[in-house]
Amino acid sequence: MGDTNAIIIYAVVGVVCILLGYVLTIVVQKFIARNRAKDIVEEAQREAEVIKKNKIIEAKEEELKIKAEAEKQANQRLSKIQSTEAKLKQRELQLNQQQGENQRTRNELDQARNTLDQQLAMVENKKEELDKLKRTAQETLEHISGLSSEEAKEKLVESLKDEAKTAAASYINDIMDEARMTANKEAKRIVVQTIQRVATETAIENSVTVFHIDSDEIKGRIIGREGRNIRALEAATGIEIIVDDTPEAIVLSGFDPVRREIARLALHQLVADGRIHPARIEEVVNKVRKQIEEEIIETGKRTAIDLGIHGLHPDLIRLIGKMKYRSSYGQNLLQHARETANLCAIMASELGLNPKKARRAGLLHDIGKVPDEEPELPHAILGMKLAEKYKEKPEICNAIGAHHDEIEQTSLLAPIVQVCDAISGARPGARREIVEAYIKRLNDLEQLALSYPGVIKTYAIQAGRELRVIVGADKIGDVETEQLSAEIAKRIQDEMTYPGQVKITVIRETRAVSFAK
Repeated sequence: MGDTNAIIIYAVVGVVCILLGYVLTIVVQKFIARNRAKDIVEEAQREAEVIKKNKIIEAKEEELKIKAEAEKQANQRLSKIQSTEAKLKQRELQLNQQQGENQRTRNELDQARNTLDQQLAMVENKKEELDKLKRTAQETLEHISGLSSEEAKEKLVESLKDEAKTAAASYINDIMDEARMTANKEAKRIVVQTIQRVATETAIENSVTVFHIDSDEIKGRIIGREGRNIRALEAATGIEIIVDDTPEAIVLSGFDPVRREIARLALHQLVADGRIHPARIEEVVNKVRKQIEEEIIETGKRTAIDLGIHGLHPDLIRLIGKMKYRSSYGQNLLQHARETANLCAIMASELGLNPKKARRAGLLHDIGKVPDEEPELPHAILGMKLAEKYKEKPEICNAIGAHHDEIEQTSLLAPIVQVCDAISGARPGARREIVEAYIKRLNDLEQLALSYPGVIKTYAIQAGRELRVIVGADKIGDVETEQLSAEIAKRIQDEMTYPGQVKITVIRETRAVSFAK
C-alpha cells in the first residue's frame, strides 16, 4: 500500500514537472517572439524611413526637371513673342511707307484726271466744229450736184452692186478653173494617202503543203500495207499524198486550200495517235472537216471584231470565214476583203462620209465568190443578193452589186468600194493571173467529171495531170467504168485547153461492212 502511494506521488510530481516545463517553454517562446516582432517593426520603420527619403529626393528631382522644362518653354515662347514683335514693327514701318506712297499716287491721279477732263472738253469743242463744217460741206455739195444725200447714196449703192456682181462672177470663174485643175491632183492625193495608211502583206496561195514528220519510219505506216492507208487518205481528202525520198517530209498536193488543210490536220492527228488504218482515216477526216467548219466561223467572227463591224448575220460571218481558204488571182480573198474594208473607211473619212458603212461594204463586197452553191451569176450580183437576203442596208447592197458596174451606182459608197477594190487588187505583186487560171482549170476538170451520172467524187491531182473519179459500185459496173474513163478523156480533149496530157483514173470500190454485237 505504501509503495502504491509513493508511485502515485511520483507520477503526480512528474506530471507537474512536465506541465511546468511546457509552460516555461511557451513563456520563453512568447518572449522570443515579442523580441523578434519588435526587431521586425524597428527594421520596417528603418526601411520606411529610407524609402521616404528616396521618394522625397525623386520628387525634388522631378520638380527640378519640370521647373527646368517650364523655364525652357517659357524662354522659347518669349523668343517667339519678341520675334513676332520685331516683325510687326517692321510691317508697321512698311505700311507707313506704303501709305505715304499711296498718298503721292493719289495726288498724281487727281492731277492726271484734271488734265484728261480739260482734254475731253477740247475734243468736244473740236467735234462740234467738225459737225458744223460737215453740214456746211454737205449743203454745198447738194447745191452744186442738184441731188439730195439720199439720192446720191442710192446711186452709189447701185454702182457698187454692179461692180460687186462683175467681180463675183470673175471670182467664181477663177475658182471653177482652179477646181478643175486641182480636182485630179486632189483625188490622186486622197488615193495615195489611203494606200500609204493601209500597208498589208500580199498572200499568194500555193498548191503544195509540206507535212513534217519526226522520222522516216512513219512514212511506212502512212503508206500502209500495199498502200491501202495512203489510198484511203487520198480518197477521203481529195489530196495527192507524195511520199518520196525527201527526209522527214511528206508533200500534200492539191489546188483547194481547204482540202489541203483537212489533209494536213488529219495526218497530224493520225501520226500523233498512232492508229493508222482506213476506217480510222475516214473517222479522223470527218472529224477534222467539222473542226475546219468551226474554224471558218471563228475566223469570220474574229475578222468582224477586228474591223469593228457588228450585227452581221451568222451566215454572212460564215461566208467571211470561208474567204480565208479562197484566192482571187492568187491573192488571199480574206486579206483582200480586210484591206478593201480599211481602204474604204479611210477614203470615206477623207470625203466626209460614214466610215463604218464604208468598212462594212468593203468587207462584204466579194462574198459572192464563196457561196455554198454555185449559181450562174456574176459574183457581184450574187453578193448583192446574199446581202439583201440577210437584211443589209440598201446602200451597202448597191455598193456590193455595183463594184464591177453590173448595176447602176445609187450611193456614194459604191464608187468608193469600186476604187478601193481596184487599189487592193492592182498593187504590184498582189495578184497572179497564172495561178487563178490554173485553179479555174482544175475546178473545171472536177466539175466536168462530176456531171456524169453515178460519179460520187472527183479530185484533180498532180497539178492537173491526173483526174481521179470515184463512182458508186451499185450504180456503175466494171465495163461502164472503162467507158466512163474514155468518155471523160474525150470530152476533156474536145472542150478544154491544157498543157501536156491528163490521166483519167476511174475508181470503183466495193466495201462490205458488218458489226459484231
